[in-house]
This record gives sequence, C-alpha cells and structure tokens, in this order.
Amino acid sequence: MKKYFLKHSFLIILSLFAVQSTFAGPPFFTDDPQTVDFKHWEYYISSVNTFQPDGSTGTLPHFEVNYGLVPNVQVHLLVPVNYSSSKTDGFAMGYANTEFGVKYRFVQETDNMPQIGVFPILQIPTLKNPAFGNGQVQLFLPLWAQKSWAKLTMYGGAGYWINPGVDAKNWFFTGFEAQYDISPLLTLGGELYFHTADAINTQSVGGFNVGGSLNLSEKTHIIFSVGHSLLNENYTSSYIGILWTI
Repeated sequence: MKKYFLKHSFLIILSLFAVQSTFAGPPFFTDDPQTVDFKHWEYYISSVNTFQPDGSTGTLPHFEVNYGLVPNVQVHLLVPVNYSSSKTDGFAMGYANTEFGVKYRFVQETDNMPQIGVFPILQIPTLKNPAFGNGQVQLFLPLWAQKSWAKLTMYGGAGYWINPGVDAKNWFFTGFEAQYDISPLLTLGGELYFHTADAINTQSVGGFNVGGSLNLSEKTHIIFSVGHSLLNENYTSSYIGILWTI
C-alpha cells in the first residue's frame, strides 16, 4: 500500500510539473521578456510530456493563445488536456486548471542593455479533478531578461511559485537558454534549468533541453525540444507543437 501511494503521489506531482512547464517560452521551460506585437496573435497547439520509469504525464494537447494588448503588454491564456499513464494506475485524461497571465516588458533592448520584463501567471482551478490539480489557485512571479547579437539570442531569469495545498510547497525556478538562427528555415538552441522541491518529501530537480523551431513560413512554425534530468530525479522531457503568428 505504501509503495502504491508513493507511486501515485509522484505521478500527480510529475503531472503538475509537466503542465507547469508549459508556462514557459515554448518549446523550453525558460521564458523570455519579449511580448507579442501590438494587435497581433500567437496560437499554439502543442503536447508537453514527461517520461520516467514508472509512467508518463503531460498534455494531449494543450492550447495556448497570446495577444499584444498594447505595446509591450501581452495577455496569455492556456488550456491543457492533461494525461497520466502508469503501470499501477493505468491511463487517465482530464482537465483541471486554466492558466492566465500578463507579460509586461518594461526595459527595451539596446546595444548595451538587455530587454527585461515580468510575466505573472495564475493557475485557476476550473474543474474539480484531484488527479491533475490540487484545487488551489497558484501564482508564478518571474523576472526575465534577453539579449541578442545578430543571429545569437540568450535569455533567462528566475521566478517564485506560490503553491498552496495539502503537502505542497512554494518553489523557486531559474533557467538560462541560448539559441542560434542556423538559417531562415531553422533555429536551434538549448537550456539549463533548476527548480526547488514543490511538495513535501520531494527533492529539487534540474535538467536540460535542446530544441528549436522549423520555420515553414513567416507565420507557421513547428517547435520542438527534448531533454533529460540532471539532478535527483530520472525523467525525459519533450515538447512538440505548431505555432501560428498573425
């Protein structure tokens, strides 16, 4: 019974981590301060996944929309269809939380200065589903910075998750990403990230992802990444999605 409980609890925590990962800058966990242009849209249909020896969790799929509300301000909505699969509990799908955020870039990039912005995000319980959410409002408060040199772009930052709930803990995330425009068709990059424990009896985790964007046209992009843990846990992460910009 104890072994069953630990496996079940770990899959729930891993599922929450997989969904929270999509709050970042697709296809990576780390985000940037760049906002959608004024009166323009971004639409994503994507799947984010976390695989470990006892099972997998993620989204199949999730839908994300970003809109440039005013210059340097972007509003954000994400709706995930969650799934979990384990040897013990089998396969399950469901919906729990809706994600809403506002990104504000308050420093513009110059030759000597990176652009800097904040991107507070709320996870709002929408349906009661303990397999994919704890029924509590969660808040992420990050600060992001980005600097570009011709075809090379680097960005990163850190944020604090306010994570109420039974056995849950507030936690800290930090990440750094670098990417290079190989050609107009292909952009490749990679990231390193770390976050502290988000629940009682869990550990801090860290890892890496490599991926990029296949730019089929000015408005249509296939974005992807794959990575692995480097600290404490043993899991593989992946992201695949389509991005339309209008």
